[in-house]
Amino acid sequence: MSDFRIHTLGCGSAKPTVKHQPSSTVVEHRGTLYMIDCGEGAQLQFQRQRLKFGRLRHIFITHLHGDHVLGLPGLVSTLALGGKEGKLTIHTFADGKRILETIFGYFSRDLSFELEFNVIEPEESVILDTGALKVRTIPLEHRVPDVGYVFEEKDSLRHIRRDVCDYHGVPLYKMREIKEGADFVKADGSVVPNALLTTPGDKGRKYAHMSDTLYMPGLASKIGEVDLLFHETTYTREHGDLARARFHSTAEQAAMVARDAGARRLLTGHYSSRYSDDAVFVEEAMKIHPDAIRNREGLILDV
Repeated sequence: MSDFRIHTLGCGSAKPTVKHQPSSTVVEHRGTLYMIDCGEGAQLQFQRQRLKFGRLRHIFITHLHGDHVLGLPGLVSTLALGGKEGKLTIHTFADGKRILETIFGYFSRDLSFELEFNVIEPEESVILDTGALKVRTIPLEHRVPDVGYVFEEKDSLRHIRRDVCDYHGVPLYKMREIKEGADFVKADGSVVPNALLTTPGDKGRKYAHMSDTLYMPGLASKIGEVDLLFHETTYTREHGDLARARFHSTAEQAAMVARDAGARRLLTGHYSSRYSDDAVFVEEAMKIHPDAIRNREGLILDV
């Protein structure tokens, strides 16, 4: 089982349907849960997927439209009723902090946990660094201030070649330094290069989440190469005029961003309710990016 996974709680757009829930995604990394957006019904989907509320530490809001935030009051109340402990951080804009503090102050007065707000700006910035995972923002183009999030796992330390280390008498207390790239200096002053003692560490994996946005040709260079890219596909090319007018993207445009960024896989989503078959989004995207994935509630993907 992977220790870096994506759980889709909702992949519909502004108008809820019996087919799709509003936007919400959970990033799972080494047992810690990070939620991106919290549309209506997110807490129910969270439970249906047997995710643990106690492991939820951060909620990242892309923008302040109802289909991305209206599930928060219910979720926070439920966490309090369940006796959640520790700290929960909500990353949002200043207006989001002001509005949510007012709502929570009325409906969620007695919290069992510490609720913290991290006020973000629509700019490129690193907003979280856990030591194992870095999260940065990328400004998007929508009708209100909006950001995408990139989750970047740190590269692992170098791997020890135990046989070579034993041969050269590397003591255990030196192993951490060796993993971090240090050479080994023997008692006689001779130096054993790190390249002989270790092999390269594992490359960190990356997930990018680009929510509601007008097509941005320059977005790919800001995202960079990622293992999995979620990019909204609200419309198909047929309704490109609506996409432009409402500051959304088509499946074709999302695939162009994925191709230009060098993304290994593209996850579609934020589907408009006007379409009866989600397959059209993947079919359109695959003409440009061959590894496009059809999203759905309950989908779990390894990064």
